[in-house]
Amino acid sequence: MKALNGIHHISAITADAAQNLRFYTGLMGMRLVKKTVNQDNPSVYHLFYADENGSPGADLTFFEYPGLVRGRAGAGMIHRIGFRVGSDQALDFWARRLAAAGIESVREEARLRFDDHEGLGFELIAAPTSDTPLVARHPEISGQFALQGFAGVRAFARRPEASQAFLNEGVGFPSVDGRMYESRGDSRGSFYVYDDAPELRGLGGSGTVHHVAWSSTTEDHAGWRNRVVEAGGDPTPVIDRFYFRSIYFREPSGVLFEIATIGPGFATDEAKEHLGERLSLPPAFEYLRPQVEASLTPLPSSREWAAAQS
Repeated sequence: MKALNGIHHISAITADAAQNLRFYTGLMGMRLVKKTVNQDNPSVYHLFYADENGSPGADLTFFEYPGLVRGRAGAGMIHRIGFRVGSDQALDFWARRLAAAGIESVREEARLRFDDHEGLGFELIAAPTSDTPLVARHPEISGQFALQGFAGVRAFARRPEASQAFLNEGVGFPSVDGRMYESRGDSRGSFYVYDDAPELRGLGGSGTVHHVAWSSTTEDHAGWRNRVVEAGGDPTPVIDRFYFRSIYFREPSGVLFEIATIGPGFATDEAKEHLGERLSLPPAFEYLRPQVEASLTPLPSSREWAAAQS
């Protein structure tokens, strides 16, 4: 069975889809590659931002719950998402770009840390990697400075040692100290790191991460579910999300994990050059289109937004 191939996608929560679209496509230069609904609650948006091809490894997604209060990361929650960039010069570029948009950032050696408009934590990391850059086009951001895909995530934990055996055996993440882990597959890798949890209890809400998904081949997906069970996990049955298949479970420190298949992919129901331009509904949800379209705020595609901003 092949090792998990790093992060597949990360799903977070927003209170305002239009503002979210402006930030991630207009400022951060990502491409909206799928405009769909939360399949567990089809009354709300599920927006997918990624590179030009909608690749696993670059896919940041958001569930929209309009008007939801701001959340707060605590124990058992991811509190910072890491993206790769190509150089120290790219970090300089992003520090200037974020400042021009009123976003404060902090530079620490080869890292630039900041929070988005809803308080979701990020760090841009300039470090050597063999991973192929996963880049989106944007009229204001050259390819050499663009985001290149996920580097990893940082989570809060009270007893990180409680997760070590499960992470080693259940999902195949090696570690030398019980705090810093890596998921490394055939073509990509991502870190998973624990930081000491704050005293305040975490609160789900806008600006918080819902779950992190790790990449599996379709052939190995059922095998990974069995391995999680054998390591003491309690995964869901395999769920067909149309664009990929998924299982979900919590690792011992409380973070919600997903293992998602690398295919079929977002071009299943849209041509690659038109990803994200229309509301996409998997066939099982197509009957809901009249109600969904009447209740959701219309959103432009990322290409329309980028053109309006240039």
